[in-house]
Amino acid sequence: MKFYSTNNPGHQVDLAEAVIKGLAPDQGLYMPSEIPVLSKELLDKFPEMTFQEIGYEVIGALFSTALSQEQIKELVDHTLTFDAPLVKVEEDVYSLELFHGPTLAFKDFGARFCSKLMSMLMEKSDRKVRVLVATSGDTGSAVANGFLGVDGVEVIILFPKGKVSELQEKQFTTLGQNITSLEVDGVFDDCQRMVKEAFLDVELNKKLLLTSANSINVARWMPQCLYYFYAFSRLPKSNKKVVFSVPSGNFGNIAAGILAQKMGLPIAHFVAATNVNKIVPDYLQGGLFAAKPSIATVSNSMDVGNPSNFPRLLALYDNDDQELKSQVSGCYYSDEETVKAMQSMKEKGYTLDPHGAVGYLGLKDFMSKNADYQGVFLETAHPGKFRETVEKALDLTLTLPERLAAFMDGKKKVEALGNDFEEFKGYLKSL
Repeated sequence: MKFYSTNNPGHQVDLAEAVIKGLAPDQGLYMPSEIPVLSKELLDKFPEMTFQEIGYEVIGALFSTALSQEQIKELVDHTLTFDAPLVKVEEDVYSLELFHGPTLAFKDFGARFCSKLMSMLMEKSDRKVRVLVATSGDTGSAVANGFLGVDGVEVIILFPKGKVSELQEKQFTTLGQNITSLEVDGVFDDCQRMVKEAFLDVELNKKLLLTSANSINVARWMPQCLYYFYAFSRLPKSNKKVVFSVPSGNFGNIAAGILAQKMGLPIAHFVAATNVNKIVPDYLQGGLFAAKPSIATVSNSMDVGNPSNFPRLLALYDNDDQELKSQVSGCYYSDEETVKAMQSMKEKGYTLDPHGAVGYLGLKDFMSKNADYQGVFLETAHPGKFRETVEKALDLTLTLPERLAAFMDGKKKVEALGNDFEEFKGYLKSL
């Protein structure tokens, strides 16, 4: 399989180049040149199969032209070491809990897959890879922990000062070894911009082998389709259609769901649910796609003013924006609405994090206007990762999972950085 740039379908590369480069030279995102379609007969067997067995089939279909069966099994076994349970919270409403991995966020799936695949592809190289990561919270911790101790790889994380929860920070600023954290005087979009500029800087790329482990990298993005197949297979048998509501910031997660749909999974509709950083909902409701400065909210991992995976949404629908708008609904919610949803669900016995709350609101609004649906919303992080927000909203004290609490004992170690690319470039040149 080849991978093409969303900015130039004529530019095609193999898997190794797509993964190691991360971003195409023309700033496009890499996409698979063909999307394999799984047979209905195989999909019908998924309810009887384990998560790992589903993984072998899906990853095998996507990567068998580039990887051996042994490598595919090794990749899946390394990635899927924890469950993604589907929990019924109301009649026909299910929470897909994606927070049972090492850093308790959905990005553990993609980060573990990406680190393992990258180490496979670089096994015979004597060059050191520098992985540049911009994070609004969970990406940093998932990538840092996924790549921690991986030979030949150094991870450099850029995060916005004062705009990431303390617990999220602790998960990537306390590790040391091959993980470096740069605290940027700016917002997430500044971090993302500087990382993209670094990938396109000719001088830097002659000196250093730079790559990304953000969701712009196909190795981070594509494996996220796995939990859509798994969740669908665990839904009760029903004649009702299925809708997935995805809390969305950079829009890689929902794009992975659409990838699963294009591979044959019969998802009838998607809801892209955001906070007041509503660039994509505005577009889906008839406006133009217009990047804007991000606004700080209680669901900080979605505080993105220029979603980098938006070109993938269009590419998945062959750049037919009307088809995209018919398949994906957009909605957004204020902090007040988000907190009220958390409080309402707590009364029903289920604790939401602020991102899952946005996904839940989007699902409920869609289902109130569309009959005969089963709905799944993605609960993307453990509530404890946003402890201050959750405790304040629900007037309670959370007990953190042991592996989460352990991060709080670590000592934060960061380097300060402005939001000017030339300063960042100087830092990289000094390595």
